[in-house]
Amino acid sequence: MNATDEKAVYITPEGLQKLKEELAWREGVRRREIAEQIEAAIKEGDLSENAGYDEAKYQAGMNEGRIKELREKIKNAVLIKASNGPAEVVELGRTVTVKDLEFDQEEVYTIVGSAEADPGNGRISNESPIGQALMGKRVGSTVRVNTPGGELQFKVLHIE
Repeated sequence: MNATDEKAVYITPEGLQKLKEELAWREGVRRREIAEQIEAAIKEGDLSENAGYDEAKYQAGMNEGRIKELREKIKNAVLIKASNGPAEVVELGRTVTVKDLEFDQEEVYTIVGSAEADPGNGRISNESPIGQALMGKRVGSTVRVNTPGGELQFKVLHIE
């Protein structure tokens, strides 16, 4: 079964590998750690007032939730093909240099799927306000973006 557009998780091959590695860690190492914590807490006796037991059970639930999320992302992964050289338009996997017209500063963003977004490191999701506004734009285009912090205006300088 192929990923549908509604469930599609756009991701680079490197990002998919990271998800698979995290899944393997959570299903193996992390599950064993939590099981050991639960076992140790049970040996302490009365579980009704055992904070260690409660915390371990909470961690188990969080871990299992993340495992389910990772499996879903991996199942619905749609690989972003590596792009080489200049491009005509901004698209997934491309790096775009823009000029913030208010602050007269250049910024560089790589457009990735939401599973790999890391805005602090210049990796923005195609679903974010800035990512959505840049998608499909050409060098020279001016883009207005409404964000929670107000309207931003960028000029597309370079796409690679």
